[in-house]
Amino acid sequence: MQSFRPSGQLLSLRMTEPHAENPEAETGANGDSAEAGSEADLLLHYDILRVRAPNPGLLTLSGTNTWLVGRGPTWVVDPGPLLDEHLKRLSAAIEARGGLGGVALTHDHHDHTEAVGALLERYPAPLAAGRGAADVRLGEHVRFGPFEAVATPGHAADHFALVGDGACFTGDAVLGEGSVFISPYRGAMAGYLLALTRLRIREDFNVLCPGHGPPVWDAQAKLEEYVAHRLDREHGLIVALSEGRRTIQELLDAVWPEVPEQLRPLATATLAAHLDKLEEEQILPDGVERPRFERTEW
Repeated sequence: MQSFRPSGQLLSLRMTEPHAENPEAETGANGDSAEAGSEADLLLHYDILRVRAPNPGLLTLSGTNTWLVGRGPTWVVDPGPLLDEHLKRLSAAIEARGGLGGVALTHDHHDHTEAVGALLERYPAPLAAGRGAADVRLGEHVRFGPFEAVATPGHAADHFALVGDGACFTGDAVLGEGSVFISPYRGAMAGYLLALTRLRIREDFNVLCPGHGPPVWDAQAKLEEYVAHRLDREHGLIVALSEGRRTIQELLDAVWPEVPEQLRPLATATLAAHLDKLEEEQILPDGVERPRFERTEW
């Protein structure tokens, strides 16, 4: 078996190459100018502002998104990384929107949470999260400010989508572009597919506000795309297994052939989650090499 050491910055597997985004302007006096063009107008309709952190990369796409919802006070989803420029823009937007009502975390990965302490020191307010030190512990249907929490495990065991004001803040459960990796803990893949299906049948949001990438205005189509993508991978894996492929390398080559070498650890984590699901369903053949990790949740 192979063993892998995950990096704290591993975030996503891309299904497609990233698309160009409109450049972000500095947040203006009304707190509504962080996005340029039609995206700003559409978000303004929902009174939502995106402040994108300057941490772009192969694994973080165009950067981590911090979302502000409403005003008088405003509510923040995922404060993002601890970067001076990001905190400055976020603080200006909070002040323009009448102060901070509270902070909600979709999950506790570093690039979404590092700025929490600095932000709450500057603007004392309650924190809601799925685990760890929090004033409000998120759970299914728990409400916090304008949000209702919806459990979306898979990428992380503590992952929640936050639905409110006609939008769904998806964190790393659904991205604006590309696909997410699934952590290799037992039940992750089945839980993830169930979560996507449950989101698909809701009728209380029209736009997805992801942790990375642009907003998604055709929410249902994106959710259907994500389910289809995962099932397509599963079908490819079942075919590869039926052809006698048993090693990790053989399965990756057959099912994830387009993934570049630097993202192979993420593909391996997701492979492990798929294999766990097949085993849970009692359709995994004998003799399959299973990935092993220093920890099962990344």
